[in-house]
Amino acid sequence: MAAINTGSFRPLRLPPGVDLRGELEARAQEDEKDCGFIISGIGSLDSPKLRFAGRSDGVVLPGPYEVITMAGTVTGDGAHLHLVVADAEGHTLGGHLCHGSRVRTTMEMLLLCPEGWQLGRERDAATGHLELTISPSPPRHPPLPGSPG
Repeated sequence: MAAINTGSFRPLRLPPGVDLRGELEARAQEDEKDCGFIISGIGSLDSPKLRFAGRSDGVVLPGPYEVITMAGTVTGDGAHLHLVVADAEGHTLGGHLCHGSRVRTTMEMLLLCPEGWQLGRERDAATGHLELTISPSPPRHPPLPGSPG
């Protein structure tokens, strides 16, 4: 596979009450510019829902939690996001972010959108999960002089 040499960084901030994963997926479905790699994410969630390793269902963590870090991929076909949260005592837990995890005060993220590549998700026969697919984007040629665009 060829290396990703260029890309654009997109800072994102989500306000209180927004379903974090749902909002990122909705944005990616609406605009491929919002597909990419979350390389940094901090903020807070109210009663986040995480799926821990080897489990099929998510667990709701009651109360406010600080997001210590979040990373993953967001495509028009879905997201794969890992995060670490801390409770009021500073105890941390990490896992897969599930739908229904609402922003408490803010979520601040940096998204890297690779140029020349199209990200998606397809069911993988070996894992049974929707896994990341990476393919070259069709070339974008500038319009010819005199053409309508």
